[in-house]
Amino acid sequence: MTNAAYNVLRILDRSGEKISGEKISKELGISRSAVWKHIQELRDLGYEIEASQKEGYHVVQRTRRLLPYEIRRHLKTKRIGSDLHYAVTTPSTIWLGKQMMREIDDEIEEGLVIIAEEQTSGIGRLGRSWASPAGGVWITILLKPSIPISRAYMIMMAASVAVARAIRKEYDIGALIKWPNDIFIGDKKVAGMHLELSAEADVIHYCLLSIGIDVNVSVSDLMPVLNREVTSISEELGYEVDRAKFLARVLTEFERRYNLLERNEFEALIREWKSLSCTLGQRVEIRTLKKTFEGEAIDLDEQGALIIRKDNGKIERIIAGNCYLL
Repeated sequence: MTNAAYNVLRILDRSGEKISGEKISKELGISRSAVWKHIQELRDLGYEIEASQKEGYHVVQRTRRLLPYEIRRHLKTKRIGSDLHYAVTTPSTIWLGKQMMREIDDEIEEGLVIIAEEQTSGIGRLGRSWASPAGGVWITILLKPSIPISRAYMIMMAASVAVARAIRKEYDIGALIKWPNDIFIGDKKVAGMHLELSAEADVIHYCLLSIGIDVNVSVSDLMPVLNREVTSISEELGYEVDRAKFLARVLTEFERRYNLLERNEFEALIREWKSLSCTLGQRVEIRTLKKTFEGEAIDLDEQGALIIRKDNGKIERIIAGNCYLL
């Protein structure tokens, strides 16, 4: 959206009722034909704008795109979302984040959120591909945390808690966290995340936190192997939701948990993660690169490892691997 089109939209929103092209042109110091041109630009972006020669222009339906302007209308944060970068399509938002950090590192402040309508090569946990069609929320957040590198995994905990809480608060759906950081509704995955660090010794230079959420995604449009294992918010509710409002809620919830980390209130975050876990207390199958076994997930330790009581009674500590609920 050009700045001029943004200024026209801002006036339309502020008015709340029909406003003439003449009034808009006078306020912005542009011609009425220029106003009409910017109205057309807004329509091309998905805004439905009524026009009357006598009464003027009026927004009757907002765009379905995740435009920064729409997100800021709902956003209540201080750092996260301080800058919003929008792309219609990209290989992945984390790829775009890496490119930006290589080119303009010093100019980027913490809290930048990169948003894409569609990812062609989305990345999930352990480098797996993540289907990212239009209708989802695909973002990467740039962070510069002042925490020990040994606590970096807690950024993922903060994100998983934030997404689960956002779904619960916005839609009253019982979203839960499956270790280590997947968000499930019932027995189906609705969101996941991925974290990459740039660090030296024990100092984190920056982090790129990617979050992918199936919001208004039609599960039937996904690959057959996936649609048995995943769901979307719209599939659960039976209708499409306001993605901009939902993303603003996710960013707000994340900032609250990220602030806990910055204040070294690690225990508070771990407690909340445990309260939302659908893994703890359950019988699970664990698959690592070296072995597969079953047991009961009994706890999460301070390093984020899952503690399993195996069927033979022995205790196993799992740092990385796949966890399946039985």
